[in-house]
Amino acid sequence: MAEAHQAVAFQFTVTPEGVDFQLSREALKHVCLSGINSWKKRLIRIKNGILRGVYPGSPTSWLAVVMATMGSSYCNVDISMGMICFVRKYIPEGCRPYLTLQSRTLISMGIFSTGVWVTGIFLFRQTLKMLLTYHGWMFELHGQTSRITKIWAICVRLLSNRRPMLYSFQTSLPKLPVPKVAATLKRYLESVKPLLDDEEYYRMEVLAKEFQEKTAPRLQKYLVLKSWWATNYVSDWWEEYIYLRGRNPIMVNSNYYVMDFILTSHTNVQAARLGNVVHAMIMYRRKLDREEIKPVMALGIVPMCSYQMERMFNTTRIPGKETDVLQHLLDSRHVAVYHKGRFYKVWLYQGSQLLKPRDLEMQFQRILDDSRPPLPGEEKIAALTAGGRVQWAEARQAYFSTGKNKASLDAIEKAAFFVTVDEEAQGYDPEDEASLSLYGKALLHGNCYNRWFDKSFTLIAFKNGKLGLNTEHSWADAPIIGHLWEFVLATDIFHLDYADSGHCQGKPNHSLAPPQRLQWEIPEECQKIIESSYQVAKALADDVELYCFQFLSFGKGLIKRCRSSPDAFVQIALQLAHFRDKGKFCLTYEASMTRMFRDGRTETVRSCTAEAMAFVRAVSDPAYMKSDLQDLFRKAAEKHQNMYRLAMTGAGIDRHLFCLYIVSKYLGLSSPFLAQVLSEPWRLSTSQTAQFQIRMFDPEKYPNHLAAGGGFGPVADDGYGVSYMIAGENTIFFHVSSKFSSSETNAQRFGNHIRQALVDIAALFEPPPPK
Repeated sequence: MAEAHQAVAFQFTVTPEGVDFQLSREALKHVCLSGINSWKKRLIRIKNGILRGVYPGSPTSWLAVVMATMGSSYCNVDISMGMICFVRKYIPEGCRPYLTLQSRTLISMGIFSTGVWVTGIFLFRQTLKMLLTYHGWMFELHGQTSRITKIWAICVRLLSNRRPMLYSFQTSLPKLPVPKVAATLKRYLESVKPLLDDEEYYRMEVLAKEFQEKTAPRLQKYLVLKSWWATNYVSDWWEEYIYLRGRNPIMVNSNYYVMDFILTSHTNVQAARLGNVVHAMIMYRRKLDREEIKPVMALGIVPMCSYQMERMFNTTRIPGKETDVLQHLLDSRHVAVYHKGRFYKVWLYQGSQLLKPRDLEMQFQRILDDSRPPLPGEEKIAALTAGGRVQWAEARQAYFSTGKNKASLDAIEKAAFFVTVDEEAQGYDPEDEASLSLYGKALLHGNCYNRWFDKSFTLIAFKNGKLGLNTEHSWADAPIIGHLWEFVLATDIFHLDYADSGHCQGKPNHSLAPPQRLQWEIPEECQKIIESSYQVAKALADDVELYCFQFLSFGKGLIKRCRSSPDAFVQIALQLAHFRDKGKFCLTYEASMTRMFRDGRTETVRSCTAEAMAFVRAVSDPAYMKSDLQDLFRKAAEKHQNMYRLAMTGAGIDRHLFCLYIVSKYLGLSSPFLAQVLSEPWRLSTSQTAQFQIRMFDPEKYPNHLAAGGGFGPVADDGYGVSYMIAGENTIFFHVSSKFSSSETNAQRFGNHIRQALVDIAALFEPPPPK
């Protein structure tokens, strides 16, 4: 409301007697409150910056050092070994007439104590950083922790036991190491050997050897140099070249979706659900701004990098002809809303106060009750964000850089996030298996013009109160948005809740001004471009086959009894399912995270290993006994787990080769080996969805409060995309995508193969029936 009040706070009219000013006291009050709130946020950021900067120290620890120094001086013990006297000598001559000897001594003690305190902080941080470079604990078997790891864990706990803020550990995280070229090439050749025949493998071996001896040393030097001065030698290039420089549509190809709780519903009132959830999201943003969110910790002691959270809100991808850019604002006081082809601006605050859920519900209901039709050309404007990036960049420059169109586009791009109020009902009906797939399709692309695909995320509300997210990928990876979503869903149900009528708690403030309708002037030429983008997006969306299903035969409970990690179990099942589906193996991508390093994002685990292939082939061979298959499975699982650990600890393959390729392009060097590696298609792209990153409720007490994870489009035209979430002891969700245009793929067929593969592997470990 603040900006709306500001517009009418000062009114004037020109009369023959002069200029007549009119001031609105109420408006000025809200403007002043907004200004005060803005300064509060600045002061909070400054305070947090100081506290973060001195972690694990604190003002209390500084005071303790000062008091210890003064106490020792009072006892005639010089713990400074003459440093205090040395500092006192160098107090400027001009100050000495105004300071007694005692005052100069106190100042010297303060300076000395501060120096000791800062030195201590520096040593603590460097020690913690050194400790965090140890990853031996990841390679130890469960229940067989070594003495070194136990000592290491105690030291890490001692150095990080004070309550940290979100970014407290950032400067203590180690940098991602640059692997040795020889080690990377060895692991690469090992990963492709089972997929190539002897002639193809020999050719790759020759190319790799030539690369290692001639081109690689020079490229590696530049990469090592970059690793010295950059916080992460991969992340900035990964963001730019993998995401922002892509000129194809980001809908389906890059953006991914996230689902709501699917087995429970606390209200079917669309506006009420939006009121609670939007309020919860801004509560999360406030915690994010104040750094009150606890950093994610592996094993409860190893901090994960939190930098990706910085751009969660107030962020938009701006199209460019050659490359896009991410626009991030420090604050935004509104959300942009789309409903029935019309765009609105909804304020989140009244003065300095965040609107209550009931007030937000009223605002969304006002939008639902608005019967005005869309303006000419308005309905499909968002299709520009779903089509080609060059066409969108040109249209933005030509038709949205001035006047009403620029003002309305600014309202969308500068919003905290984008909200779509859909006219259809979606969700999961256990009696209708196809319902989950239709729900996923609606989230992935909608009708191609009712999502703003450039926003950091679009919150989608369906007519029956079900929700979901469509998330732009360049600013962060799925676990980051998952952290927000866990907080929001738990806050919505367990903290805010609803009245018996299904509406938000409390009473609405009817004096609030209604949402602001955005205005557009879209000429016919622009409408043709919008329609062209829509046709491109529609063809892409119509080609996507999505099959989502809930696997209920077992979950992580039974998998652990097989003495395997749940992820390795599912990945080997995917290899078995793919072999049954296509009769062959393929290069497989599994995303793992590298957030144990500063600014870390992801690394690739090449899941199609020789050990996994040996197991898959043996399953189809009746000559193998059950005990033989169990041994082969365990070998495949151990191999997968080891590769996953290597990827997480900076010893992966693909990010290193990717960066060497980028350096070669900068230097104008040609490498047949790198060109071959970077052109290999990932016909099976997989990802596990993280869950329970924050424990806001007990899943055992509320077993039906399960979100189904999310999914993404296929990476290769003739391949599959598979996202899965091991949701509990007896549940796994799968999201399988492919393209109708490929005669080789069928998402539902592959999903059925996955089901059967999971059951078949589990059967290997079932005890024999009693005689």
